[in-house]
Order: sequence, then structure tokens, then C-alpha cells
Amino acid sequence: MSRVKLMMLILLGWLTLPIPICAAEPVAWDQLTQDEQKTLQPFQERWDGLSAERQQKLRRGAKRWAEMSPDQRRKAKQRFQRWQSLTPEERAKIRKRHAWFKQLSPKQQQRLRKRRQWFMQLPQEKREELREKWSSMSVEERKQFRKKIVKEWRNMTPKERQNFKEKWLNNGQ
Repeated sequence: MSRVKLMMLILLGWLTLPIPICAAEPVAWDQLTQDEQKTLQPFQERWDGLSAERQQKLRRGAKRWAEMSPDQRRKAKQRFQRWQSLTPEERAKIRKRHAWFKQLSPKQQQRLRKRRQWFMQLPQEKREELREKWSSMSVEERKQFRKKIVKEWRNMTPKERQNFKEKWLNNGQ
């Protein structure tokens, strides 16, 4: 098994949503399915030394890996390689953001996901322009910008909101 695949499994196990494990019991290596043993082979020698929780996380990661299409696996490998290329500081920042996101209510999470999806659908040039504009603002300018937009948005009718979106997406033209 390649190093990338091994690290991918570790990452997938780590990133899976927490599933409650009630009094998780360690699982002996020979109790794993053949597919699990094949995927988790790099862990065979130290399997019995892993905590029950760690074993369960790795098994969930192996299950997710097995259920992925080749394209999903390719994308997962790319994301993992990107993760590996990050500095420890960048990884810490991402972990902090992830923890912050997980503390949000499901409604807030969904709202952020929709905003990100909208942003990612913008043309590349528009995204870069927005990133540049945002990064050039001071913290106070960002705060004031948010307040202004929220205030304006709340006072708009649904039709005005739609017009605003369309105008904004077309660079105000």
C-alpha cells in the first residue's frame, strides 16, 4: 500500500463525523473482513496496540474508502496531498476553523455551506477580485462592511434582493 493511500486512510478516519461508540471494544485483526484487512494492512503489526476508538475510526475510514468511486478516491488523494503540503501553522488554522464550524448550529452550518457554494460558482476572476478586496480591508472596515450589507439586505424586498444579487454578480453594471 502506498504511503499516500495510508495517509489518506488516516485522514479519512480522522475526518469522519463522530459516531457515538458505546463502550467500544477492541477488535482482533483476524475478526476484520478481508477487505478491511487489505485496506488497513499497514496497521496490522500494531493493530492490537491501538485503542478501540482508534480502531473504529480506521475501520470507518476503510469503509468510506471502499465505498468511494475511482473519481472520489482520486479527489480524496488530491485533497490529502494538498493537506500534506500545508505548513503546521496552516493545518492548525484549518483545524481551528473546523472546530469553530462544528460548534455552529445546523442552520448556521447550512447557511455557510450555501454561501460557500454560491462563492465557488462565481467565475474565477470574480472570486479572486473579491478575495483581494476583502484581504485589503482592515478588520474595522470588514466589520463596518458586514453591518452595512446586513442592514441594507434586511430592508430589501425579495425582488430588490434578487436585483441586488444580479447587479452585484455583474460587477455593478
